[in-house]
Amino acid sequence: MTRSQDRKGLKRAAFAAGAALTVVAAVAGSAPGAGAAPASPAGTPKLKLVAASKAVTADRYEGNSGVYLDLGTYVTVDNAPLELKVTRKSYKDPIVAQQILRNGSKVTTKTLPAGLVKDFSGLPDFLEVSIKNAAGVEVQKSKSNFCLNNASGRLRPDAPATSHYPESCSTNPFTLGSVWGVEKGWAANTSAFDYDRPVDLAAGEYTVKVGVAKKYRDLFGIPDDRPTIALTVREVSDGGEGQAGGGGGAGLTAHSATTGGGHGASHDMAGMEGMKGMEGMAGMGGGHHYGPRGADAPTPSALSHALEARGLAHHLGDGSGHTDGSRVAPALKSATKRPTGRAGVPANVPKPDLRSLPAWDIAVTDGEDGDVAGKDYLAFSANVWNAGPAPLVVDGFRKPGADLMDSYQYFYDAKGKQVGYAPAGTMEWDPRIGHEHWHFTDFASYRLLAADQKEIVKSGKEAFCLANTDAIDYTVKNANWHPYNTDLSTACGQQNSISVREVLDVGSGDTYTQYRPGQSFDITGLPNGTYYIQVIANPANRLQETDTKNNVSLRKVVLGGTDGARTVSVPPVDLINAP
Repeated sequence: MTRSQDRKGLKRAAFAAGAALTVVAAVAGSAPGAGAAPASPAGTPKLKLVAASKAVTADRYEGNSGVYLDLGTYVTVDNAPLELKVTRKSYKDPIVAQQILRNGSKVTTKTLPAGLVKDFSGLPDFLEVSIKNAAGVEVQKSKSNFCLNNASGRLRPDAPATSHYPESCSTNPFTLGSVWGVEKGWAANTSAFDYDRPVDLAAGEYTVKVGVAKKYRDLFGIPDDRPTIALTVREVSDGGEGQAGGGGGAGLTAHSATTGGGHGASHDMAGMEGMKGMEGMAGMGGGHHYGPRGADAPTPSALSHALEARGLAHHLGDGSGHTDGSRVAPALKSATKRPTGRAGVPANVPKPDLRSLPAWDIAVTDGEDGDVAGKDYLAFSANVWNAGPAPLVVDGFRKPGADLMDSYQYFYDAKGKQVGYAPAGTMEWDPRIGHEHWHFTDFASYRLLAADQKEIVKSGKEAFCLANTDAIDYTVKNANWHPYNTDLSTACGQQNSISVREVLDVGSGDTYTQYRPGQSFDITGLPNGTYYIQVIANPANRLQETDTKNNVSLRKVVLGGTDGARTVSVPPVDLINAP
């Protein structure tokens, strides 16, 4: 089981978040001065753009095409939380964003201008950045998105101790609903990087001016503050030694290292430690094919800057100790022993609702490690998510020396008390490199169908380790904004495990990118023409759900070309053009 990520990736610097926020608090608490915002009415958040440091240093690694900047700028929020609810009714409908205003028990909403929010990755073109060289000539001018869920910590000790908002912004193309928010008295880091487009700056000294776009200043009442930051770009050789062009610059390190997740590492990120400088994701892995995004990386997602700075963000993949970087999840513990008594589930107990999303990231490849050389493969990403109102909880139990675990689905009442269980197939150990964990064998399956949508041309993967990799709809009933098992290390077990618990929480989905042996479809010799990638949740109906009518999705693909040079075109799904 391998996984890709929305994430899809946004990365960020891993400097000491605690030190940064101490500076932020000092800046935010300073005298109002020019550009200070007027007092905000009760229930209305007061926003301000601040810089944590007057100087930052960015490392440009030898052979890289550029640098990735974390300038240490934050949006501070006070007086009331900043909260947005972002939804779309269907893939035929545009995205609607509403600001939620909370004043005690009174809750009101304000709809943001139509078309302002175009996807679920954050507020587009929020930040304006101008970079000038030592001679005062502007060498870079850009805009960047802002994920509100990039919470970085408190501004003062009486602010809420933790943020209850989600910890990332989903960029899965088929996301349906998100909640974005910054607590009152908190700051959110504004940095967001596209690792396909690093900033091409030579070693040297620069001046950076950062501001909020006028449309957002007007919308949220943000003062027109434009912090100025001294930037030193430092050349770093393979030996790790840095040399600044034109002198040193004390400050926070702007370079670093992490891959975002929708909220977690999807199942294609095996063995990506030590990605020094993130040297262009397409270049990693010793010739390994990394798919249409340039990597087996997830759909990019903005991560919590403070949590990311724990230093574990580079540990991605299926192996032991790997996490997605957005949080360090505690291990999920299965029941200590097999269930006893007769299996049964009360009729009215809450159950999960598994739904499949249309496939995306569709491409023709020449195969992966372990595939047959000289063949053409159709690779893709697929996601099955849980619309609730209850989580999917599956425990596996192993008889001593057995190669399979017996699986059981567990059920809970509204208070979280276990009220039933039912047999749910098996789990199997997958020893292949990049897997090496227990797979639940009855979660989903993939098929390539002929143009009539009935004839099965090829069948694919059916065994999975469950993890909450993507936030698909956090507006559904009982959605869990802080799922535990967002990475594989917490959920999939080890070869010597005697029991395993795998969970798919409400509102979250599990993305697999099919670039591994046995997952993509071998299309060598298939006639050109129209086909459909079919994704089926709960294919054997061994899992109990609230609804099984939404378990199947289809994505149309058109194959062309000749063997060894096959092509694929992918029509949009209504308004979603995500090939």
